[in-house]
Amino acid sequence: MTREAGRRDGLDQQAVLLVAGLADLAVSTLGSAVGSVRGLLRRSDTAELAAEAESELMARGRLVLDRYAAVPPAHLEILARHALDRKATDGV
Repeated sequence: MTREAGRRDGLDQQAVLLVAGLADLAVSTLGSAVGSVRGLLRRSDTAELAAEAESELMARGRLVLDRYAAVPPAHLEILARHALDRKATDGV
């Protein structure tokens, strides 16, 4: 057996172990999610919970849009405002 063949076997084994670990993680995550959904469906306040989740998602969406869609003010404009504020404060 050559070193190259040994390396290939090692890489194949690592790939199999990695895929198996990812599959196990996916299955456990899915199982946990299904359990959570079942628990939510058994609640009597499901409509209220859904409305609350909707409003929270809308608020999060608004925050994201405000964060990434708004153009920040120009750096020099900020410096000019600070200078004007200082002049107004020092002049009084």
